Amino acid sequence: MTPHKTDRLHITQVCQRSGLTAATLRFYEEQGLIQPAGRDGGKRIYHRHVLRRLAFIAAAQRVGLSLAEISTALATMPADHAPTPADWNRLSEPWKQRVDEAITGLQNLRTSLDECIGCGCLSMRTCSILNPDDEAAAEGTGPRWLRRTRNQ
Repeated sequence: MTPHKTDRLHITQVCQRSGLTAATLRFYEEQGLIQPAGRDGGKRIYHRHVLRRLAFIAAAQRVGLSLAEISTALATMPADHAPTPADWNRLSEPWKQRVDEAITGLQNLRTSLDECIGCGCLSMRTCSILNPDDEAAAEGTGPRWLRRTRNQ
């Protein structure tokens, strides 16, 4: 099915609708994440479904995927239409583990904060946040890493 001319948006319209800059759209083109439909009056135009691809890119970035990972995911989908709910479910399934791991990491950090309050950072030997495996012991005593982090 060939898109109608009314299914096309000028680059300024895509910028307004997506919240992205023209430079970002051009960068995404260079990376192969999106494709222009052509030009009209010297300006890039895009098929309307590019907005869904841009939303997909934003969601994937929010999960923590790199542009290379996003490009790999988008390469499995046809470039001539918006991702379907089935596409989204198929592609996002492996991301759930990444989100679960991030949640676990944050929960562990939260638990570590309780220990940190009791520590007062007087002993780097027991700091589960800055020195979980007592790596600082080789550098001598004192909260060296804490000062270094604060002064940088």
